Amino acid sequence: MRRIDLFGVEEVSDGEMKMAWVDGTDQVLVINTGGEFTALQGICSHEYFELDKGFLTNGTLTCALHLSRFDLSSGEPLDPPADAPLAIYPVVVEDGRVLIEVSDGPLEISE
Repeated sequence: MRRIDLFGVEEVSDGEMKMAWVDGTDQVLVINTGGEFTALQGICSHEYFELDKGFLTNGTLTCALHLSRFDLSSGEPLDPPADAPLAIYPVVVEDGRVLIEVSDGPLEISE
């Protein structure tokens, strides 16, 4: 396992989201909901589109390209055209930093 430091907790306000880069190639979207941080793949599973351009509503993330909604707790798609879930990464908050804990090797993503 490896821990990847994404950024400081103060960089993502409550109700906001921020994109981080992992290994220089993979995008991870971090969402702050009431002080709880969620990290998931930053690219829509339906078609390449950065999810930080989308919007958050009641525990869901909507991709701005084709309006597919995803459940933030499970990553599951709620609306077509997306049919594959988003990968979710375990978050650890330590010393004021947001980190993810992932397996060694390439970051898992759904396409």
